[in-house]
Amino acid sequence: MQIGLQVRTFFMIVMTIAVSSCNQIRNIADVFVKPTARELYAREFEKQDSLSYNKWHKEFLVSKNDSLQIHLPYIEQGAYFKNRLVVYTYNLFLEEGVIFNIIINNEILGTRCFIDLLKLNEDGGLKDVMQNNFGENNLKFKIVESGVYKVLIQPELNSQGLFSVEIYNTPSFGFPVLGKGNSAVQSFWGAARDGGARSHEGIDIFAERKTPVVAAAAGRVSSTGERGLGGKQVWLKAGLFGESLYYAHLDTILVSTGSKVEIGDTLGLVGNTGNARTTAPHLHFGIYKTGKGAINPLPFVKVTERLSFKPLSSMAERSKISSKVANIRNAPTVSGTILGEIKRNDTVSLLGYTENWAHVQLKDGKGAFIYKGLISEID
Repeated sequence: MQIGLQVRTFFMIVMTIAVSSCNQIRNIADVFVKPTARELYAREFEKQDSLSYNKWHKEFLVSKNDSLQIHLPYIEQGAYFKNRLVVYTYNLFLEEGVIFNIIINNEILGTRCFIDLLKLNEDGGLKDVMQNNFGENNLKFKIVESGVYKVLIQPELNSQGLFSVEIYNTPSFGFPVLGKGNSAVQSFWGAARDGGARSHEGIDIFAERKTPVVAAAAGRVSSTGERGLGGKQVWLKAGLFGESLYYAHLDTILVSTGSKVEIGDTLGLVGNTGNARTTAPHLHFGIYKTGKGAINPLPFVKVTERLSFKPLSSMAERSKISSKVANIRNAPTVSGTILGEIKRNDTVSLLGYTENWAHVQLKDGKGAFIYKGLISEID
C-alpha cells in the first residue's frame, strides 16, 4: 500500500512538472509568436467542454459573409443578452492616411470584446489586418491602403448588459497651416489644371499672407529652394521611411535642408510664389510615397467630428413591426439597398440603435437596418 502511494505521488509530481514545463514553453513561445486575442481566449476552454466556444467561433466565421454598410463617424448602442450569440459586422470604405478607431464601452465592467479588422481583396477574399489586444475593448490602426474593409465585433460568451460602440477616423498628420482647418481647403486632389492637361496633385489651403506653415509630421527637411511651378518650397521626410511632404508657393522659407523638426514647428510662411502669382496666397500641400508617387493628402490632415449620444437606459431583446410593412436595408439610410420587407407584427431580434435606425438580426441570421419609427420593442 505504502509503495503504491509513493508511486502515485511520484507520477503526480512528474505530471505537475511536465504541465508546468509546457506552460513555461508556451509562455516563451508567445513572446515570439504573439498569439491573437481569440487564440488566447480559446485556451480558457482547453480544460472544459469546448462545445459552447466552438459555436461561438463558428458564429464569427459565418458573420464574415454579412455585408452591412456604414459610413464614419458611426455610433451604435445596444445590449448583450446572455446565451445569445451575435457578431456585429460592418463594411466601410477607408482611405489611406486616416487612423481608424473603435471604442467599445460596456455597462458591465470586465466584459471582453473581440475586434477584427479585415480588408476585402479584389477577388472577394478577406485579408486579416489587425485585432485588438486581449482584454482591451478598443482598436486603433493607420490605414496604408485605401479600400473596402470589414469590421467584426464579438462579445465574449455569456455577455450581458448595455453597451455602446463608436467608430471614427482621425488624421495621421497635423494640419499644415497654423490656425486653419478643413474649411481652408478650397482646391482638392485631382482637380483639372492647365485646361485639363494635368491634374492637381495635392490640396490648396488658403490663408493670409505670411501665416505660419508648420510641420504636419516629425521628420527631417530633405530639400528647400525656389524652383519650378512650386516657387519657394520645402520638402519634409516624415520619419526614416515615411512619406515625403511637399510645401509650395511659400512667401518665405524658414528652415534649411537637413533640419530636424517636430510636429508644429514652423517651416515657412504662406505666399503665392511660382505659378501662383496671380492667385490669392495659399499653401499647396502634397504627399509623395516611394514607389507610388503623389497620393491624396486630404485624409492625412482632415479632421472629422465625433458624434455625441445619450446613453440607453434599457433595450428589449426582440421587437415587432408596428407599421403595415417595413423595408429592411443594408445601411442605416434611406439610400441603402432594400434587402426585402417584413409585415406588421413580424418579429426580429434587436441588436442596437444608431441614430434613427434599428440594427436587427433576421431569421436567417443576417443583419439589417429598419427605420426606428417602424418598430416597437417587445417586453
